[in-house]
Amino acid sequence: MIQWKDERVIEANIEKVWELFLDKNITKTMPKVEEHTLIEKTEGEVGAKHQQKYREGKRVETYIVETLAYENHYDKKRKQIGFVLGKAFEMNLTFTLERIDDSHTKFIYEGYNKGVNFVGRAMLKLGSEKSNNKVVKEYMDRVEEEALKL
Repeated sequence: MIQWKDERVIEANIEKVWELFLDKNITKTMPKVEEHTLIEKTEGEVGAKHQQKYREGKRVETYIVETLAYENHYDKKRKQIGFVLGKAFEMNLTFTLERIDDSHTKFIYEGYNKGVNFVGRAMLKLGSEKSNNKVVKEYMDRVEEEALKL
């Protein structure tokens, strides 16, 4: 299993940063997501389910993303999602935003990637921590970059 937790301060209002985690803006921070369709409940509800299509090279994976936690308060916002990717990896991602002041937001990104079968576990063992850290940093960079555009 690979786990991570990273945080940074973004020079943007918490409400602006939170917009990036709404369904309509998902491709701004996750450009490989080609489709994100609500299929159960509502967007801001625990238990909401979305069908997502994700492109990796020429291959497109389709899977169901479930909202496991959702908080939308004045000074703290959090969204946690879970899904199984390629029938091999259980992914759990949490995005937390904390208001520092009107123009600064602490962004905390944490999660895990766990192999659900032999292939998934073997592939995770072959991957490097350095490679995973690079993916986490690139995602956080993209969130910050998009937040500064808003």
